[in-house]
Amino acid sequence: MYTRQNQKNLTSAQKKRFTAAVLELKRNGTYDAFVRTHDKYFVPDRERKLRVGHMSPSFFPWHRRYLLEFEKQLREVDSGVSIPYWDWTTDTSPVSSLWAEDFLGGTGRDGDHQVMTGPFAHAGGNWTVTVGVTESRFLTRNLGRPQNPITLPTAAELKTALDDPVYDTDPWDSTARAGGFRNKLEGWAAPKSERWRNHNKVHQWVGGHMTGGTAPNDPVFWLHHAFVDLVWDRWQQRHPGSGYLPATPPPEYDLQHGRVIALDEPMPPWGIPPREMLDHVGLYRYEV
Repeated sequence: MYTRQNQKNLTSAQKKRFTAAVLELKRNGTYDAFVRTHDKYFVPDRERKLRVGHMSPSFFPWHRRYLLEFEKQLREVDSGVSIPYWDWTTDTSPVSSLWAEDFLGGTGRDGDHQVMTGPFAHAGGNWTVTVGVTESRFLTRNLGRPQNPITLPTAAELKTALDDPVYDTDPWDSTARAGGFRNKLEGWAAPKSERWRNHNKVHQWVGGHMTGGTAPNDPVFWLHHAFVDLVWDRWQQRHPGSGYLPATPPPEYDLQHGRVIALDEPMPPWGIPPREMLDHVGLYRYEV
């Protein structure tokens, strides 16, 4: 079993090993395959087909398996590497150590938002974006969106999600506003005065490539989702009597029939059910 650390506690050597392993996966083509997988399973509500990665109950177990698959590849490059997590309720500055030259690099420059610093700057020759809907071949960010400022989620916003004892609710999509931890944490169930909360708000705060289905083009994606995974852990500990929903598939007359994953239905592309991803005992632990 290995440990996922808070990124702010990483040593210079640990940061270097993590970024070096990510760069190797980029070099050998593995990284871009992961970006394509995420894009394939980023299915919005309006598309009347199976939703497994987002806007659905399987958001948490699907991403847990997705991160595990990526981490496995990282550890084949360097067995001492794991995915760090970014607690975006406490580490909120665009100039924090997360965005330093020796780790993920900083925000994009004015004009085209091209990231110019750090190991993932296109100018360094090791990070060319090949998967996505934009034409830019360079990584883009717009931390905090200065032209129309947005803040990272607060501890209070996160608490709103963690306090909900129900995992998810009908209609099991982005419109499930009456309740449900999943939708409140994923971020669609925001007040009318806001567009996003929690997970979604982080993607918008980073900006650039983090705002669409090909968000893993930005390596901060993995640190963001490692924290989302940790938050799921915290919710389970807070509500031990609450389980994954729906436990059984919606009936045939339900509009969500065949569009969401129940507890024991297989999640593509791995063919494993959410039940198998309800904990990570024996795999990894979080340093808190």
